[in-house]
Amino acid sequence: MSRFHIGLIINPLAGLGGPAALKGSDGVAEQALALGVEPKAAQRTRTALEQLLALRERIEFVTYPGAMGGDLLAQMGFEHRLLGQLGDEPSTADDTRRAVQHLQDAGVALILFAGGDGTARDVCAVIRDGQPVLGIPAGVKIQSGVYAISPRAAGELTARLVEGGLVRLASGEVRDIDENALREGRVTARWYGELCVPQEGGYVQAVKQGGVESEELVLADLAAWLEAEWEPGVRYVFGPGSTLHGLAQNLGLDTTLLGVDVIEDGQVIARDVNEAELFALIEAHPTYLLVTAIGGQGHVIGRGNQQISPRVLRAVGLERLRVVATKRKLATLNGRPLLVDSGDVTLDDAFPDAIRVWAGYREELLYPLAR
Repeated sequence: MSRFHIGLIINPLAGLGGPAALKGSDGVAEQALALGVEPKAAQRTRTALEQLLALRERIEFVTYPGAMGGDLLAQMGFEHRLLGQLGDEPSTADDTRRAVQHLQDAGVALILFAGGDGTARDVCAVIRDGQPVLGIPAGVKIQSGVYAISPRAAGELTARLVEGGLVRLASGEVRDIDENALREGRVTARWYGELCVPQEGGYVQAVKQGGVESEELVLADLAAWLEAEWEPGVRYVFGPGSTLHGLAQNLGLDTTLLGVDVIEDGQVIARDVNEAELFALIEAHPTYLLVTAIGGQGHVIGRGNQQISPRVLRAVGLERLRVVATKRKLATLNGRPLLVDSGDVTLDDAFPDAIRVWAGYREELLYPLAR
């Protein structure tokens, strides 16, 4: 069984200023340690990771050495891979930023980070657009909307993702208070950016009586979202299947049910294309690729859509692949991952451990993917 790859970053100095009544930890960690304050970030991270112990055989962590993650994961018996190097001195903001960059390069599905608003700022400074992250609260003051409500909640949400539960992606604000001003009695908060954060998914919008999701309403919502977001001059490849055919119908497009069609500027420019025709249309042209999952089975690539070949996938870019599926369809998988079988093992291995799924109006889910 392939493992689910999760990045972990611990800011060992997070939260030190609280017990020392220093109104934060930025720039005062040494002072807090001199007052005898004991670091708590590792313990709060342990509480989060305890929720994942039952899934230990399904997870591989990627982290930095020592107090930034490696020591705790070794103590808890988690499979993990170490990146980067640390000196003898306590870790710094630069170490956090380097760790984020290395974890992204390693292709982790989710980055867990333990800290406070200062740590969130460091993550936000170097994160790539769309990289899912989740904060384990370990700081003094936490104004940012990128942290779980508790360490336990962070672990439970991560477990839900690994187990194939419905996890929605949302945008969370990174905010931080000027700690120097706070120590002088003035509260001044500043916005620093936004991060892509998982939240617990559920049946929201597009429901009928009894909370049963209506595919017709979901497809209408998705069509409204897509129509509002068409990018001029960009081509959209619609894969086969009733879900995408229904989406196209809601957009007023005449596409094929079992074929692959290409749309540009809200118009069908090619219907029922073969692999060679598709490659010619998308090569060196900005494109999004929309596919759906086979209900009950879960394949998104390699079953009924072989026109979407490895060279097509490489030309489009895996980061521009979107799965369109209702929550009801995902529920038929009973927690099993979505599947890819492109015929190219190297390409299959390049897919992320979790993929974005469009499931409603401006609603994206993060769902596990296996090869």
